[in-house]
Amino acid sequence: MVTPKVEDCLKAIYRLQDGDTPASSSEIAAAIGVKPPTVTTMLQRMDDDDLIHYERYTGARLTGRGEKHALNVLRNHRLLKLFLTEELGYEWSAVHEEADVLEHHLSETLVERIEAVLKSPTVDPHGEPIPTADLEIPRRETQQPLAECQEGTVAILSEVRANSSDVLSYLTKAGISLGTELEVVETAPFGMITCEVNTADKPLSLPADVAAEIYVSRPGESIENAHRQYHEAK
Repeated sequence: MVTPKVEDCLKAIYRLQDGDTPASSSEIAAAIGVKPPTVTTMLQRMDDDDLIHYERYTGARLTGRGEKHALNVLRNHRLLKLFLTEELGYEWSAVHEEADVLEHHLSETLVERIEAVLKSPTVDPHGEPIPTADLEIPRRETQQPLAECQEGTVAILSEVRANSSDVLSYLTKAGISLGTELEVVETAPFGMITCEVNTADKPLSLPADVAAEIYVSRPGESIENAHRQYHEAK
């Protein structure tokens, strides 16, 4: 049986693995909030259940079966986040934890109805792609972390992967949301990225580790179509 904690683990591995590079046990333990010995036992059982390929001291990668489960949980999670913001009035900084709890308890019928109410969206409130009913990830255009942009770069905020409510609240107070235009004006040697924001009166400065979780696209790229669809669902 795939329990909620196992689903959390699968979702974490999906985020953490990089191609053929597995997710380390320590990274997975930190992501799901358990101690390393506990996650080791979980991973061994998940390997036995053909959900992952696990090697001690190396890490874990999803099998085809495990990836299917992970994408299903991500689909529930991201549709819930959008439903909470668009239909129930939640701030985008408050939906992650709620969706984490609810995502394990949705029937397929309820998921389909939520998707229909939201008019088949392709991205959630943070710009992350929503897997389709066939568990395929919509094609993404080229985008890059804000932390990798050079000074003088003008770009559109297309995705926020940071789940921290503090980070999301800070962005809101700075007048930043999906589709906001940013210009990188300074990349300090000690790790701060400063941007001019077209919707704010003063520059925005972010630590490099936070800017690494904020993704941008160049103006005119197709991400704006996804954002337009997101806003039309309101």
